[in-house]
Amino acid sequence: MGTGTVVVVGGTQGLGRELAQSYAGDGYDVVVTGRDQARAEGAAEEIGGSTTGIGFDLAEPHGIAERLAGTEDVAHLVLAAIERDVNKVTEYNIAAALRLVTLKLVGYTEVIHTLAPRFRDDASILIYGGLARDRPYPGSTTVTTVNGGVTGLVRTLVIELAPTRVNALHPAIVGDSPQWVDMPPERRDALVQRTPTGRLVTMAEVVHASRFLLENRAMNGINLPVDGGWLCM
Repeated sequence: MGTGTVVVVGGTQGLGRELAQSYAGDGYDVVVTGRDQARAEGAAEEIGGSTTGIGFDLAEPHGIAERLAGTEDVAHLVLAAIERDVNKVTEYNIAAALRLVTLKLVGYTEVIHTLAPRFRDDASILIYGGLARDRPYPGSTTVTTVNGGVTGLVRTLVIELAPTRVNALHPAIVGDSPQWVDMPPERRDALVQRTPTGRLVTMAEVVHASRFLLENRAMNGINLPVDGGWLCM
């Protein structure tokens, strides 16, 4: 049975939910958050175990502290929330850019600021970035910028929060995730051909890598690509 609380911000769906499910299955107290309170509560009920759902919007950071007021004894904090954004400079959407930057850099940091006094002595933080940091695409300017910001955030938090460990994980396209499971076969085949392992990364592999970074007490200040060697191509 796990001890302490695992908080997964963005734990109502996708990779965050898969990780929350893993920790709940090991007997941890788990908190999952999402933008909508009812949806967060529904996800918590489906995950089962000792899981609680909390709703708040990372892009409205002034309200975060109040929503997390009852969360204590934090063993692991995972910042997995994401909003996919295509925002070309030639057609720049300022509101969308401000929302994404606020969500991932200010919102993430405010969650950490709020929960840091409630961290266990051996607590750890994991931030999800993405490979758009290293492989930009048309319309990824904001996404690439904030994922680069995650790298900087890891570096400064390692110093500011020591001895709390802080790492980041940058997944490639996760073939069996809700976002990508139904992609057209021709696109999937093209991606597989660009991946040295000959297949796409799976959700289970991302969970395994996440738990390694969270639980191995020598891992600190790491930005880990989980991509099957994709960046080598």
